[in-house]
Amino acid sequence: MQFPNPIPVRELARQYNAQIIGDDNLLATGINEIHKVSVGDIAFSDVKKYFDKTLNSAATVILLNEPTECPPGKVILVVEQPFEVYDDIIRSYRPFEALTAARHPGAVVHPTAIIEHGVILANHVHIGANTIIGANTVVHEYSIIGDHVVIGANCAIGCDAFYFKKTTEGTFTPWRSGGRTIIHDHVHIGAGCTISKGVSGDTVIGKGSKLDCQIHIGHGAVIGENCLFAAQVGIGGKTIVEDNVVLYGQVGIAQALNIGKGAVVLAKSGVSKSLEGGKTYFGIPAEEVRTKYRELAALRQLGRK
Repeated sequence: MQFPNPIPVRELARQYNAQIIGDDNLLATGINEIHKVSVGDIAFSDVKKYFDKTLNSAATVILLNEPTECPPGKVILVVEQPFEVYDDIIRSYRPFEALTAARHPGAVVHPTAIIEHGVILANHVHIGANTIIGANTVVHEYSIIGDHVVIGANCAIGCDAFYFKKTTEGTFTPWRSGGRTIIHDHVHIGAGCTISKGVSGDTVIGKGSKLDCQIHIGHGAVIGENCLFAAQVGIGGKTIVEDNVVLYGQVGIAQALNIGKGAVVLAKSGVSKSLEGGKTYFGIPAEEVRTKYRELAALRQLGRK
């Protein structure tokens, strides 16, 4: 998530009563979870064993709950509860806005777009030329939909991320979803699909990709161009699916993986690790199809005399 204007580190320190370690002249230009940070971003860690990972990331401003040595070109803000500060910053720039009207005045719809009965459009929604939004679909805040897109009935586009922080008491605290959902040109999305916005980054559906009905795309997932997903596919959060990937029905892909360009995953497979492109996979856990079929053939022989 990028801020409308850069925020001076000293201003953040005053607001959250933080100790500054490092260069206090730096500016924060955005905020992101550790998986998606870039230069200028704020990131946080409240577990000491993860301090080095956070400090060595691309993030410029690091929220920690105890002092430590600061790398050059960065700044540490020491606060009692880094997660609460992180979440509060996101909520400051992405406050909750209830859907109280069918179309928020801040939604921008191209005059050639077709919006069917019962569609709800939130604030900061942009819908491009010749796009069709099916009946009873909800398009949540900060969703950007390109030209010549078709979205079927009863979809939820840009809904909140399924992302929770576990507390020391064993309960779960939701992160405020501050990311966006970006659907590029010529994408087709079938009825009953749900696409979650990123926690602080973007969920992206690439140009020309086609999704069947009842598919779920998790928070911050990035789907490449000209992909083809059959019904009931589920993609875990922050997973990257490269161009021209085919996923047959009921394929499930775990979070934070990479599926290489041109990979094909056969129906009902479960993907628990990243896959190379240009190959066909099958099974639970999914493996290259020739290997999996040899394993199944060997198992069948075990019961024979």
